[in-house]
Amino acid sequence: MAKKVIGNLKLRIPAGRATAGPPVGSTLGQWGLNMMDFINPFNEKTKDLMGKDVIVHIQVYEDRTFTWKSLGRPMTDLIMEKAGIDKGSSKSHLDKVGKITRAQAEEIAEIKKDQMNAIDMDGRVKVIAGSARSMGITVEG
Repeated sequence: MAKKVIGNLKLRIPAGRATAGPPVGSTLGQWGLNMMDFINPFNEKTKDLMGKDVIVHIQVYEDRTFTWKSLGRPMTDLIMEKAGIDKGSSKSHLDKVGKITRAQAEEIAEIKKDQMNAIDMDGRVKVIAGSARSMGITVEG
């Protein structure tokens, strides 16, 4: 019989730098989980992305065990990195703060393809272009 899931957690944590302090410690502590069972494997798995944010999904089971899955870097971070900016526009419909090419959008789509709800490359690029537009970044090509 499958274990009963009592919680689904989503965290954004700097890769290779998870500690028992917030946000990891306070979140896992609320559920009565052993933090070090998450922190050490997470830091080991994500050390190649050191310091860049990573999205993690954690499933908590009734017997206080858990499983976790790293989804990699957020799409918005990848878009900002390709555009060469630190943050998006606060008025994205008026102020454009950067540009990316379709080729760069395809690179991001290739990285995020397993997590996107699109059938083909054109669909994935459209999703990325929509996210970029909402950040004040234009997609050329």
